[in-house]
Amino acid sequence: MSAPMPKQNLLDLDFQGLKAFFQTHGEKAFRATQVIKWIYQRGVVDFDQMTDLSKSLRSKLETSVEIKLPEIAIDQASSDGTHKWLLRLEDGNCIETVFIPGPSRGTLCVSSQVGCILNCSFCSTAKQGFNRNLSIGEIIGQLWVAANSLGQYQSDQRVITNVVMMGMGEPLLNYDAVISAMNLMLDDNAYGLSKRRVTLSTAGVIPAMDKLSLDSGVSLAVSLHAANDKLRNELVPLNKKYPIADLMEACRRYVQEGLKRHITFEYIMLEGVNDSIGDAKALVKLLKGMPAKVNLIPFNPYPKTQYRTSSQQAQDTFSKILIDAGLITVTRRTRGDDIDAACGQLAGKVQDKTRRSIRVKKAVGE
Repeated sequence: MSAPMPKQNLLDLDFQGLKAFFQTHGEKAFRATQVIKWIYQRGVVDFDQMTDLSKSLRSKLETSVEIKLPEIAIDQASSDGTHKWLLRLEDGNCIETVFIPGPSRGTLCVSSQVGCILNCSFCSTAKQGFNRNLSIGEIIGQLWVAANSLGQYQSDQRVITNVVMMGMGEPLLNYDAVISAMNLMLDDNAYGLSKRRVTLSTAGVIPAMDKLSLDSGVSLAVSLHAANDKLRNELVPLNKKYPIADLMEACRRYVQEGLKRHITFEYIMLEGVNDSIGDAKALVKLLKGMPAKVNLIPFNPYPKTQYRTSSQQAQDTFSKILIDAGLITVTRRTRGDDIDAACGQLAGKVQDKTRRSIRVKKAVGE
């Protein structure tokens, strides 16, 4: 006896996909508008509660499709108000999603992959290895679960005002699913966020950056962390394929595609590695003429790491050099480090296909 066909998860369809789905099944395209509003604006995932659909359609949907969300395995709240969820996926892997509250915004940090294949030397996620890309539903499902957990669907106020694709994984190596999920974040029938409130962070996958500038145009953040190739090769191994000069040209192309665009450059502060006065001056020279903002990120230690956080004096001196040169510079406040929710600390639970976690354990003598 053959196994039943798996049901279509409606979270795996963006608005265009949902319209095509209903039309293929003999329904009017406006059904997509009705259903997408129920799911993402009202937080309803029970077809019986979608009262502007006919009973016959609700019954058909109940038997033929599903709305499948990641499952909350662990729900942690930090003393500073940061919130972290460990979300279990259908295959047993777990990812992490973090909400960071602020005075005028609420930012959700969303994962795009189970683990990460890039192996940046300072990142805890990289030590877990890599399993697979997330589906559209597993990406947008993080936003739904967080919004529901934070009470957004029971309130007239928007709790999550910004989304950053800065969680586990390199978003541009899961391009199609990430674009479709961001389409739902931007769609007025779903979450209705503006492009400036959705940010994608990349280590510099240049061909996908060029494609993103045409397909989406969301805000872009580049994980730079060094101003010369020798050091960046050590910190961000992807640099060996896409060196800094090529990356800067890609950044200029991205900015040119949208007249009001700027790029945020992320720079993690590592004691004695990239935090000298010379490093700061090299960064100023590299970013000259670029519509840029620099986020200085104090390194957040994790067990067995080889790095230490730059001293406050080094951070202040570095920041002053950038500001004096006319660069908009923000030193990011560490949030959620008491629950390992700070930048670079997300680890999840990855069934590692790269065997990287085993190699790391051997290297540190575990």
